[in-house]
Amino acid sequence: MIYLDHAATSWPKPPAVLQAMTSFLERAGGNPGRSGHRLSIDAGRIVYETRELLAELLGAPDPLRVVLTPNVTYALNIALLGLLNPATDRVITTGIEHNSVMRPLRALEAQGLELVVTPCGPDGQLDLEALVEALRPGARLVVASHASNVMGTLLPVGELAALAHNAGALLLVDAAQTAGVIPIDATALGIDLLAFTGHKGLLGPPGTGGLVISPELDPAHIRPILCGGTGSRSEVERQPEMLPDRLEFGTGNGPGIAGLGAGVRYILERGIDAVRAHEMALTRQLLEGLGEIPGVTLYGPIDVEQRTATVSLRLEEHSVSEIGWRLDEEYGILSRVGLHCAPAAHRTLGTFPEGTVRLAAGDSNTAADVEAAIRAIRELARA
Repeated sequence: MIYLDHAATSWPKPPAVLQAMTSFLERAGGNPGRSGHRLSIDAGRIVYETRELLAELLGAPDPLRVVLTPNVTYALNIALLGLLNPATDRVITTGIEHNSVMRPLRALEAQGLELVVTPCGPDGQLDLEALVEALRPGARLVVASHASNVMGTLLPVGELAALAHNAGALLLVDAAQTAGVIPIDATALGIDLLAFTGHKGLLGPPGTGGLVISPELDPAHIRPILCGGTGSRSEVERQPEMLPDRLEFGTGNGPGIAGLGAGVRYILERGIDAVRAHEMALTRQLLEGLGEIPGVTLYGPIDVEQRTATVSLRLEEHSVSEIGWRLDEEYGILSRVGLHCAPAAHRTLGTFPEGTVRLAAGDSNTAADVEAAIRAIRELARA
């Protein structure tokens, strides 16, 4: 079996991730921050260490500004629903966004939010002139994926931050596809809010994610979308003001957070640049090999420096569902087909409503895996 669906979730996880999760339940297991006994203290230490590791990897100067959430969708909703006033605000987003961005924005639009979707080219590259035009005075927020989950295109988030700030707006980046596989320094790039998931490039388990909040952004400007127990300021029946407690609610996913910490530690020890170099080599091999097959259409930039390892394709005279099924059943190659929860991106590509076949290599893949995928697509093209 060859797993090429890392854009959906990474697999297999490093052994240290599984060990950390088991160890948390066996040796810590207390409720972090809720009690003063040794198991609670040990659990709290593990959670804080994970914040520190994430802050180091993602460029957050203060670990307490790393808010831990169940997933990136939750983090995006905290930012969008907590920050925006639909009656008065205008938001700029792009034509390649995932539904985790578009659905909350469309819900806010129904309440009066002014939403501008700036176009992207057929390779997913953003039309910066259109963005500048949309950023006329009065925009509250720019929301953009760091990379498309359909064609892998990287957006220039540092440049987007500068343009947004010049217009008096904030920048929220969806790093679901890049955290753990692309070097990110949120502070140096000027990102105000960075949402990430734990189960993809960070190599953690499902049920983990978070939101990095810039030191320049007053947390009082983000309304809690839920309220509840935090283990702090228990004498007050209002949500605490300080981070991360203002935006974290109830008992967290302790075993998952422990596993996430182990995944991030693995990346830091391996080196994010080494992870990136490995994935770029596999992507270059895949693009070159698929590009030589008659009938194959590839989407996204050809230059691997401008993309992640996510590669979308179509094959003439074959439905994407047929290709995905045959790759699995006949070749043991696991991919993902369809719209990838990103209909906006597929409308931009012109592949809506059928979608594409998506092959997404990861750190655990090899050149032999990629060559097997190229060979399988070549054989299917001849059929």
